[in-house]
Amino acid sequence: MDRRDFIKTTTAVAALTGTRTLKSSPSAKRQPELIKAENAKPGASFQLTRMMPDNAKSYRTSLIEGYCSRQSIKAGEKLDIFVSTKPVAKFTIDIFRMGYYDGAGSRLMTTLGPFTGKEQPVPEMGEQRLRECQWEASTTLTIPADWPSGVYLGRLSTVPEAADKPYWQSYIIFIVKDDRPADILFQCSDNTWQAYNRWPVNESLYTDPRAAHAPGVSGSFDRPYGKYVQIFDNPQSMGSGEFLLWEFPLCYWLEKEGYDVTYCSNVDNLEPANLSRAKTMISIGHDEYWDVRQFHNVKQAIADGLSVLWLSANDVYMVTPFTPNAKGDANRRLTRETCFGEFREEEKAAYSKVLGPFENPGPDERDIIGARTIVPFNGGGDWTCAKPDHWLFEGTGMKMGDSIPGLVGWEFHGDPDTAREGLEVIAEGNVWAGGTRLGKYAATIFEGPKKNIVFNATTIFWSQGLSDPPGHMIPWSHYSRPHGPDARVQRITANAIKRAIG
Repeated sequence: MDRRDFIKTTTAVAALTGTRTLKSSPSAKRQPELIKAENAKPGASFQLTRMMPDNAKSYRTSLIEGYCSRQSIKAGEKLDIFVSTKPVAKFTIDIFRMGYYDGAGSRLMTTLGPFTGKEQPVPEMGEQRLRECQWEASTTLTIPADWPSGVYLGRLSTVPEAADKPYWQSYIIFIVKDDRPADILFQCSDNTWQAYNRWPVNESLYTDPRAAHAPGVSGSFDRPYGKYVQIFDNPQSMGSGEFLLWEFPLCYWLEKEGYDVTYCSNVDNLEPANLSRAKTMISIGHDEYWDVRQFHNVKQAIADGLSVLWLSANDVYMVTPFTPNAKGDANRRLTRETCFGEFREEEKAAYSKVLGPFENPGPDERDIIGARTIVPFNGGGDWTCAKPDHWLFEGTGMKMGDSIPGLVGWEFHGDPDTAREGLEVIAEGNVWAGGTRLGKYAATIFEGPKKNIVFNATTIFWSQGLSDPPGHMIPWSHYSRPHGPDARVQRITANAIKRAIG
């Protein structure tokens, strides 16, 4: 199936499935106090203490690394965990649920092992630059019935052979999902984590020698997450995707505030029922890569009354359909096929050497966001109030032209859909790519047909204004940086959630 046929087929499927009004499982019950009760339990430190990349330029740690058989999983289901140790060593796995927990940031759920490790093979590069492991499972975990939905980190630790030998660590990551009705659905941006993953040598969707945004390049979830590779060096993130960097501050803050929140991965929104059980969905951090079916399901959910808060940027930018892995397991590969929405002529000219060419673009992302990624893609700037009388700013004290320093970056949205009736630009201003190239951002909001809202905060850095949890680093990009937690960002977010969940 070529790209044109793929887009036509998935659009038609989404049009059919999107018309269904699906709800959560009949057996699922509302548990509005679940997160409050969970966070009253004792916390523990999840952080890595000792980690060593293979060398100064490496994105992996072959001393101990691993991955999971599923992006997300429900209680009662089995999760295979694959670990490699080089040299051979015994190891343990501490499983943590991420949250607030009186400031600790996580709760220790169980410790697995010790297991006897083995060196597992690095796969050869296949078609479409695919690196896909077929490792032997080190252990299989059945998710206990009392583990709440959340983001879970597994801390892999080697066991020293003797007291005078060091231990080494890295993470695995997975999401426990459920089907209960909830106020907030926290969608992790794990497609984008995988798109930028360079494990084992330099294999991401960006390292094709043809172009940084070449079509027909694939990535597999069947491999460890390497070290974060973008705007700052963060070896303590090894194995955690991009969760600790861009998404954990929101998770920490939501659970601190006691919101009724449940969690999912990108792939879970291939199912309309996953969206229909929530009052609002939050996209957080860097949510660039979507299967077109996700787009159509979210568009239909907005029409059905779902609110969406885009506390993120560079969202819904590249069409990356899910396909099975070599074993036939569903939705374990991503392939960049095309882009969402037509590139403007000036964008094609400015990025002719790194973009595409992309045939038959997908639908315009502004339909579900209100704005889109524009040239220049990157930059840093202040988030400046453009409509102080709007209810979103209630209690913030912000006046026209007041700014939150450094909150916009390192990617953002602009080109608001001004043809949409009722769309309002509530913050706008300048960004500078490379510290000098001028760009324009726009934060927007519009109402859905059932008084639901779609809020576009327009910055990957939004969560930096919510909290600064353990193990977190404040980013710096394009000679600009956010300043950490800010009462105005917290109040704007609370105002948006209040309106979104009624």
